[in-house]
Amino acid sequence: MIKDFLVKKMLEKQLAGMPKEQQEMIQAAVQKNPELFKKIAEETEAQVKAGKNQMYAAFEVMKKYQKELQEAIAK
Repeated sequence: MIKDFLVKKMLEKQLAGMPKEQQEMIQAAVQKNPELFKKIAEETEAQVKAGKNQMYAAFEVMKKYQKELQEAIAK
């Protein structure tokens, strides 16, 4: 319960510049499949530590999990 609250607050801060509708869609997807987003974050972080640009690393990892991301958002 506390973990969910903290994740929600972190997402609100990270998504502050997005339209409210998109924020809600992403928050719902994260709540439905938090393990997927944890894997994405960990793999992105590992690539950044290996020297890749953060944006490129995130794009590459999200491309890898594109099908799972589409399913999480569509639900």
